[in-house]
Parts: sequence; structure tokens; C-alpha cells
Amino acid sequence: MLKIRDLHEVPVLFDLMIHPEVFPYVRHKANTLDEYYFVTKKTMEAEDNAKLISRTILDEYHHPIGTINLFDIEENHGFLATWIGKPYFGKGYNKQAKEEFFNELFFSKGIDGIFMKVRKTNARSLKAAQKLPYVSIANESYINVYQKINASDDIFNLFVITKEHYTAYQQFATVEAASGGEEVS
Repeated sequence: MLKIRDLHEVPVLFDLMIHPEVFPYVRHKANTLDEYYFVTKKTMEAEDNAKLISRTILDEYHHPIGTINLFDIEENHGFLATWIGKPYFGKGYNKQAKEEFFNELFFSKGIDGIFMKVRKTNARSLKAAQKLPYVSIANESYINVYQKINASDDIFNLFVITKEHYTAYQQFATVEAASGGEEVS
């Protein structure tokens, strides 16, 4: 489902990224294929220098369909940025990719918290964030981060996924699965 970024996937990802329903929400935009090669190369170099963590999201046929990244890593916290191509909207890839990425971040990379900065006008992303049972609104609990992302205008909601909430959810889900979805006494 996820793989380390490489330059071979750039043409496919570029075609998916430039769709008008995707492009406005991509963090590192590129207007040409050459520019996207450059952005991807810079992303790969930044990962080599431990500045970010970036993966390509794959479908069940191992075709690239989007990217998932952790940017601006400070004090074991970073910002999540994800995009998936329009043909793959609503098919469960987003949730699946996030859970695989979160497992890597929390249990292999030593990350303690993942912030999600979501435009208050982006209904699709707000709905996706609120569907995740381990996500908390963080506008008040991380007020300094909230004020920083809204320094010029109040346009973003801040969400956080902590390692503790994510781990508790995973343990609960495991117990639920083992009990067949019945209440455990």
C-alpha cells in the first residue's frame, strides 16, 4: 500500500495531482512535469536528511495513486499532508494509507504526534479527519500551534493524532476483532 518515493512514479502522480479537485489541496504543487520531478527529487533529498517522511500510496495493483507525508518535524511532532487522485476518491485508500503510515511513524520512526491542518472550507478533508476515531480537534489543546498556522487568517482547524490515542484505538480494535464485535466482559 505504501512505498518509499522514487522518480519513476512522477509522470503518473503528476497526472493525478493536476486534477482540479486535487490540485488546490496539494502542499507542494507543480505546474509542469519537469517541476514535479524537481519537487519529488527535493522531497527525496529532504527525507535522506531526516527533514520529512514521504511515501507513495499504491492501489491493490501497486500503481501510484497519491502521496502521504510528514512535514515540519519538530520535537517528535509533524504535519500530515496527503493527497489521492480523483479516480480513487471514496474507495477506502485514504484511511488504509493513513493507518499504515501512522504505524510506521509511531512504532518505527519515534514520532509522538501528528498534526493535521485542514482548511475550514475543505469539506472533504474535514469529513475524512473526523471519521478517524483516534483524531482529536487540537485548536485549544495545542493553542500555540493553532495560532501559528492561523497567524495571518483564521482559516484552518488543527487536529492531532497522538501515539497514545492511536495505540489505544489499535488495542481496542484488536480486542473487538478477537471478540467478533461482541461486548467483552
